[in-house]
Amino acid sequence: MLHYLSIKGKQKLKGSVCISGAKNAALPLLAATLLSKNEITLSNIPEVVDVKTLLKLLENLGAKTNLEKNIVTINTVPVKSACANYDIVRKMRASILTLGPLLARFGHCEVSMPGGCAIGQRPIDLHLKALEQMGATIELKQGYVVAKAPDGLKGTTIIFDKVTVTGSENILMAAALAHGVTKLVNVAKEPEVVQLCEFLKEAGVSIDGIGTSNLTIVGSYGELLDLKDIKVIPDRIEAGTYLCAGAITNSKITIVNVIPKHIESITLKLKQMGFNFNINENSITLLPALEIKPSDIETSEYPGFPTDVQAQFMALCTQANGTSIIDEKLFENRFMHVSEMTRMGANIKLKGHSATVEGNMDLIGADVMATDLRASSALVLAALVAKGTTRIHRIYHLDRGYENLEGKFSALGANIERLEE
Repeated sequence: MLHYLSIKGKQKLKGSVCISGAKNAALPLLAATLLSKNEITLSNIPEVVDVKTLLKLLENLGAKTNLEKNIVTINTVPVKSACANYDIVRKMRASILTLGPLLARFGHCEVSMPGGCAIGQRPIDLHLKALEQMGATIELKQGYVVAKAPDGLKGTTIIFDKVTVTGSENILMAAALAHGVTKLVNVAKEPEVVQLCEFLKEAGVSIDGIGTSNLTIVGSYGELLDLKDIKVIPDRIEAGTYLCAGAITNSKITIVNVIPKHIESITLKLKQMGFNFNINENSITLLPALEIKPSDIETSEYPGFPTDVQAQFMALCTQANGTSIIDEKLFENRFMHVSEMTRMGANIKLKGHSATVEGNMDLIGADVMATDLRASSALVLAALVAKGTTRIHRIYHLDRGYENLEGKFSALGANIERLEE
């Protein structure tokens, strides 16, 4: 059954919202349970579609899982199959995270190639090249990656040609069970990668360089790990989205269950735009601006400005007092929300990977269509300040990464409801 969101704009927000666990941290942690010789509990798990999809994939492989009230209990000891089939992998690119752990554990695996991605090409060639360097033979057969390393993966030095988050995570998991020492150069430094390192280190894997771009991992020579229970870090992208919601409506709101350091690039940018904050250990209060100033934004890898918050800032820039320029450096097709926002009256000009956003725009409610996860949340933000009612269709994109979105926005005072198409 398809749903859409109906949002009546021009409402001030107030109050506080609790940030869920990070989807992008939960997915690699769940994949890493394939390396475990015991049952594990993961808490602060966001109950979003992507998490449920990966749990379904792990169950298909033979794992026992139970998700209740944001806590997952998972036992991968019974897993016998090393084949991740197309039916599930096609629903979510992150399913490729099972490739490294399955190959390391079983010495062979078949994982369906992930489908296309709406925000542009995200090839897995860096994953495959790294596994080949560790001694695996890789073949592509009928849409599947067929990988073999019958004598186990061998530690080696791998230099990633460019920063890749899922590539870093996949090879990190493979290296945890490899024979000997693996050195990874040009590793992603995202907090989600850091938490995966800490998860493996707690289980006894020696990892040096956590939080830097160079990691040294001493493998377990094929021995499964004694993984410990873990609490998933807060979702920095969800945190950024709600801060942008407070900013676009120029409202005072508080986000709780957040790690302020993880979203420094976002709060610094909002300060440049005229907002102030009260920041505590695990909460941030956004204070309204006297004037919303325009801003130039350039996305880059962590700790730079996150591409996953680019669309939300674009919505905010339509309300700034002047012209803003947004440079999208990471994905070539991440401006698909622009055509939908122009339907609401936004004035945005695209040239290559840059968008020029005119401020002081009076947005008007319209029927719009979500095209990908983060673009969808930008349409929600635009709807909050638009005159009249906006109906956002194809919101299954939103459900992939935002937990109880309409409930959280309602609690802040937004006039939002989920209705059947």
